Amino acid sequence: MEFSKLVKRGPVAFALACIAAATMVLISEGSYWRSARSLSQLSAVQVARSNIDGLSRSILDAETGQRGYLLTGRKEYREPYDRALSEIENSLRYLERYYGNERQSLAVLRKLRELTAARLSELALTIRLHEEGKRRATTEIVLSNIGKEQMDAIRSLSAELLRLEEANIDARRDELLQTLLVSRIGVTVLAGVTLLALFMYLRKTSALERQQLEQQSLIQAERDRLEDEVTHRTAQLTELTRHLQTAREDERSRLARDLHDELGALLTSAKLDAARIKSRLGNAAPEALERLGHLVSTLNSGIALKRRIIEDLRPSTLSNLGLIPTLEILAREFGERSGITVECSLAPVKLEATAELVVYRVVQEAITNITKYAKARRVWLTVSAQDEMVRVSVRDDGVGFDVSKQSASGHGLMGMRFRVEAEGGTLNVEAALRQGTLIEVTLPLHPA
Repeated sequence: MEFSKLVKRGPVAFALACIAAATMVLISEGSYWRSARSLSQLSAVQVARSNIDGLSRSILDAETGQRGYLLTGRKEYREPYDRALSEIENSLRYLERYYGNERQSLAVLRKLRELTAARLSELALTIRLHEEGKRRATTEIVLSNIGKEQMDAIRSLSAELLRLEEANIDARRDELLQTLLVSRIGVTVLAGVTLLALFMYLRKTSALERQQLEQQSLIQAERDRLEDEVTHRTAQLTELTRHLQTAREDERSRLARDLHDELGALLTSAKLDAARIKSRLGNAAPEALERLGHLVSTLNSGIALKRRIIEDLRPSTLSNLGLIPTLEILAREFGERSGITVECSLAPVKLEATAELVVYRVVQEAITNITKYAKARRVWLTVSAQDEMVRVSVRDDGVGFDVSKQSASGHGLMGMRFRVEAEGGTLNVEAALRQGTLIEVTLPLHPA
């Protein structure tokens, strides 16, 4: 994966690097084989030179052995002669194989072989005449200048072969130096190509890094814009929620006033009319009096229902008595209605009117949820002030729930949270299965 990314990041640099590597391998291999061939040829030239020198030495050894034998007549002096004959033949055969494809050197070698054969024939003739007892003839041949002329010719031809080998050595040396020069030039060029590829790769990498930085900058700018937008929209939603809650409470207050004023007046008027009718009838119509009693009882139930609805819409005790008495009444009525034990620890606190209403609604919603879902036996309601903050908590010992999952009552909790945050507070919910639920509200304390 990383290799493919590198190839995509710098395809031209990668291609140049591959070409440079392949070319370097080819130049290295070519230089190696040419150098090896040149060294092998130089080694063969050295062996040929050794055979040429050995040929001259062997001819001299043959002459020395021949003269020692002629002077002493002892066979041990002839041994160098016999040994030189074998060495001369071996050297000539090697040189013939070595010069098999070189016409000029082969022609010189053939002349050298002819002169060598003639010289060896002369040496063999003198030895044979000496063994036959013809000493005078032997002396004449030895003292003649024929042997000297032959040796001079042999030396000249050997020197010519050595010059040709020197030329071969110079050619091989030049070829080796040329190979080394080509290798040096190739390595230098390839180093330049490699540096070029590296430069292109680094430039491409730098451009990509700049592009990435620009993209990151654009992404960060877009992220900041989105965060600002989210903050702005959140503030708008919070303000809208507060407005809706205020409008809702205002509508409840208006509806409570209407119920209190108009419906209350109607029910009271109907109750007074029923009382007047009852007083005028006296005991004249028992059945009518029974019906009037039932009507008065119904009117009293309607008045009580009206009062309870009004208290639910807008608790009058909150405006008349304050937050703590209102919570005490709410807790007492909840306990009487549900049969659940409610323990209250309510310390006097000072909050704004809107914040008091928020606390009342949160506690009311919490109690409603306990009635519907908690299956609790005990409830603890606490109000306290600490560090310029008011803390209100409602805890039960019910079945609890998983706070990580959205439940049917999730919208109620969300509504609580929006109410509290709209007043600058925080809402914390802690719950676990079969371990109860804790709802805690923290609001800023209203200065005296």
